[in-house]
Amino acid sequence: MVGTGYKANVSGKTLVLSLGYSHDINFKIPEGITAKVEKNIVSISGTSKQLVGQVAAEIKSFRKPEPYKGKGVRYEGERIYRKEGKKK
Repeated sequence: MVGTGYKANVSGKTLVLSLGYSHDINFKIPEGITAKVEKNIVSISGTSKQLVGQVAAEIKSFRKPEPYKGKGVRYEGERIYRKEGKKK
C-alpha cells in the first residue's frame, strides 16, 4: 500500500484497511486463506492459487493505484506508469 495514512491490520478473521475513505474497510478473510501484515505490506497465502489471486484482486479493487501520484494498493513488484499531469 502506497499513500499517506494508509494502514492495514488483521483482527481475528477480518482484515481492517484504512485507505483514506471516511470509514475503515472490513474485509472478511475466506476459509483457507491467511493474511499477515508487516508495516505496509499485506501478505496473503493459502493452498489454492486461484483463491489467493481472487482475494488479492478484491483487496486491490478497494483503492486501485492512480497514475498521477501512484497512491493505492498494488501488488509487490507491480510497476505503475505515471502520467505527467498539467503543464503550466
